[in-house]
Parts: sequence; structure tokens; C-alpha cells
Amino acid sequence: MPVVNHDMDRLRALELKPFAEAVHSGAEAVMVAHMLLPKLDKEAPASLSRPVVTDLLRKELGFTGVVITDDLTMGAIIKHYNIGQAAVRSVDAGSDVLLVGHGFDEAKHVYDAVQQAVRDGILTMEQIDQSVARILRLKEKYRLSDEQAPFPDLTRINDDMQNAVKAIAP
Repeated sequence: MPVVNHDMDRLRALELKPFAEAVHSGAEAVMVAHMLLPKLDKEAPASLSRPVVTDLLRKELGFTGVVITDDLTMGAIIKHYNIGQAAVRSVDAGSDVLLVGHGFDEAKHVYDAVQQAVRDGILTMEQIDQSVARILRLKEKYRLSDEQAPFPDLTRINDDMQNAVKAIAP
């Protein structure tokens, strides 16, 4: 797991600056990486850290959009955490979307763990509802739905790409 061990002045001046500018420019979604920022949280990677997601990103920077984790099946997570426990920690930290890029069983485990955490009172329905509201606002803005999109015309897309390359190639 990468470690960024700079003090807060340095983090604000360099590493966090693009995030602050993106937030102030109206970014609608932010992906949080699996990296350790010991000056903010000595134990949890940013993607599982309330001091990073809620305190820094949401409160200090004023981000009100959708927070997405990096892929929870990455080594930085699965080598150190049970994926279900990591998912629960991430939601509790303030994340809205839990990315699981590999394996139905892993995705199901995350889904079941979050449901169980709500039943056990570890996560609240208010937390889930807030995340759902942020996701639905974003989907509504871009008129996204759960309907299956038509399959793209790959032949036309490939032809367009080849023509574009021919136009710039010597």
C-alpha cells in the first residue's frame, strides 16, 4: 500500500490541491485511493478512512458529490482486510459507491456485508439513504437509467477511428 507521509501543509499545497480545485470547480464524483496518509489517519487507507473521506473531503473541502472507492479487490485491501469488512468501513467513512472490479462472489460478499452491517447497527439507514440520494441526483442530472443501452455499432466506431488515425498519420 502506498504511503504518503507528508505533513498537512505539504498535502494541502501539493497532493490535495487538484482535489480542492476539482471540488471548487464542481466535480460531481471523486475516487478515493487505497493509500495511507498517516498525518490524517495512521491506520486506515484513505478509502476506508473517516478522517479522509468525511472530515477532509466532505467537510473541509466541501465536497457534496459521489465518493467512489478504488477497486476493493486490489492487493492494498485484500492483503490486509476482509473485503466485506473493508466495504463496511468504507461506507462508514463516507463512501457512496464500492467498486468491486473482479468476481461476482466478491461483489456478493460486499453486498451481504453492507446489508448485515445495517441490520447490526454498524451502518445506519440514514448513511445508506444519503449515499443513494447522491447517486440518484447524479444519475438524474445525466438522465441515466437502469435500462439496457443499445449495443453500439462497433464497425462504424472502428471505421471512424481508423479514418481519424489516417487523417493524422503521415
